[in-house]
Amino acid sequence: MKKLLLSLLLCVAAQLRAENYPYRSDVLWVATPDHADWLYRTGEQAAVEVQLYRYGIPQEGLTVEYALGGDLLPADRSGKVVLKNGRATIPLGTMRHPGFRDCRLSATIGGKTYRHHVKVGFSPEAIEPYTAQPDDFAEFWQESKAQLAAFPLQYTKERVEKYCTDRVDCYLIRLTLNRQGQSVYGYLFYPHDARPGSCPVVLCPPGAGIKTIRNPLHHKYYAEAGYIRLEFEIHGLHPDLPESTFGELSRAFNGRENGYLANGLDDRDNYYMKRVYLACVRCIDLLTSLPEWDGRNVITQGGSQGGALALIAAGLDERVTACVANHPALSDMARFEIGEADGYPHFSRMPGMNTPEKLRTMAYYDVVNFARRIRIPTRMTWGYNDDVCPPTTSYAVYNVLQGPKEALVTPVNEHWTTEETERGHLEWIGRHLVE
Repeated sequence: MKKLLLSLLLCVAAQLRAENYPYRSDVLWVATPDHADWLYRTGEQAAVEVQLYRYGIPQEGLTVEYALGGDLLPADRSGKVVLKNGRATIPLGTMRHPGFRDCRLSATIGGKTYRHHVKVGFSPEAIEPYTAQPDDFAEFWQESKAQLAAFPLQYTKERVEKYCTDRVDCYLIRLTLNRQGQSVYGYLFYPHDARPGSCPVVLCPPGAGIKTIRNPLHHKYYAEAGYIRLEFEIHGLHPDLPESTFGELSRAFNGRENGYLANGLDDRDNYYMKRVYLACVRCIDLLTSLPEWDGRNVITQGGSQGGALALIAAGLDERVTACVANHPALSDMARFEIGEADGYPHFSRMPGMNTPEKLRTMAYYDVVNFARRIRIPTRMTWGYNDDVCPPTTSYAVYNVLQGPKEALVTPVNEHWTTEETERGHLEWIGRHLVE
């Protein structure tokens, strides 16, 4: 069984440019918890068997250092083990409260240090969000949507030949959001020769950052399967701007001390993300205005910040009929108040973020408070080894979803998904269409 596991992991290493098993590396870590699903009950002792291979050869007599700590938290214990017969076992201890424990590994070979880590969960199905829902949460967003609705739908639509194929038509959209002229851009993909009333629509918000819409044709299989799909950006920047310009803008306006995700956090009405959340609603206005829309199905789908926005749109707009989210950001962001892992953008790492005003605003924009309102079919996927959007916060979101839900848990994954997972999302969506 262990030889089979190693073979499978080596195949993964050859196929994925991923953090856990680097592409074309001389060194391969294999860290195997003694529970196959990497899950334990609170109070139960956990252990991990560690193996390290160089050129596919087990490293005999090599010293491996380890540090143990909670999810995203400093180590509370450390030590060393020596590989015998190419392997060693590290006891991880236990947790008295639901959560995750991280085993961080390092070893030096030929003067170079190689690192790896593995997280295991303790009763994560019992993780509850720290973030509470404000009493006027629904009223705040109802009023915000009413203000948006008072501004008529306005957009331009330009065919983009370089992203059209014999099966897919692509259009660049510039969608105006308000009377101030703020806008977002997106690529709208249609099935070629789509008929009126025939297509479900899919809204795909972006991951975090100030960047262009990379590789717009990557998900063309949605349009090839009969869906209309809108991939959009959130900053009002034309996607054809040079990559160097996006880099300059990011360095100027998205540093740790001045990032957009902290911009205006002192006031719920002036927070940068208010316009972004409402942009999701306005994008749905656009999609449901298209004559080719089937009149029934509106799906939101995304990863990281995009996963957060997919869930937020589902909780904010009753027209959404299904939602798919990978490792959502913006989840239980104030959890650092109880000394536990907080969701991206990790305000715990930024000075001055725990003021009453900022904490109050976070609650109006936290994914968990939108998830509490979601009653439609929802699929989430996340990995335990993710240090960007930690598993603690993904469980905090998943555990409060109110409707039919499905979790694809991939323990070894860090902040990535495979192409198989992404195509599996479309298959899941197809099974949850409203007829």
